[in-house]
Amino acid sequence: MQTAVGVFGGEAEAYTDGVNVPPLMVANTGNSGHPAISSLNRPPFVAVELCRERLGVHPCDKRQSIREYRPLFPAIDFSLVENDDDILWKPDIRETNEEVADRGQKFLKWLWTREEKEIAIVTHSGFLFHTLSSFGNDCHPIVKSEICANFANCELRSMVFIDRSMMGSASSTTNYPGKIPNGLDLPSDVATEKLPEEGLAN
Repeated sequence: MQTAVGVFGGEAEAYTDGVNVPPLMVANTGNSGHPAISSLNRPPFVAVELCRERLGVHPCDKRQSIREYRPLFPAIDFSLVENDDDILWKPDIRETNEEVADRGQKFLKWLWTREEKEIAIVTHSGFLFHTLSSFGNDCHPIVKSEICANFANCELRSMVFIDRSMMGSASSTTNYPGKIPNGLDLPSDVATEKLPEEGLAN
């Protein structure tokens, strides 16, 4: 969360003008010595349990309770986190790669329900790697390797997800919203020669 608000949050100076909005992060969170980070004119910040790092065994992958986070990050929406304590992390069971990828797919399905068209996902590299490894199997190997490349620390990477099944919550403004039109994918003149009746009908 500190990374997310540090990158996408507002300036601390916003509070010097008498603006009364909750900060994304209060001053000196985690003994960082960092000033408060403003939520003024910032996009919504939503905590989602599904896009966490691999769960289990390693104490660094266990989160604190939500009751501890809320006072430190007042403007972050924690309403989607069902349990105050971390019940997903187990001290003796480590999530498999497949389980991380499955969780990633559930997260992406949730992502389609959002109205926003541009969303920053701030999470751990392992989660992203295993989630994205599920994609690109029908692509050229170079494209697949780009999709599945490891993330560097604090790397920003832009990706476009296309909803081919129309699962998105908002209607599209294009003629072909993510779907492939029926028929051969041919230039108009070739299509007219090969399919004269259909060509005349159009």
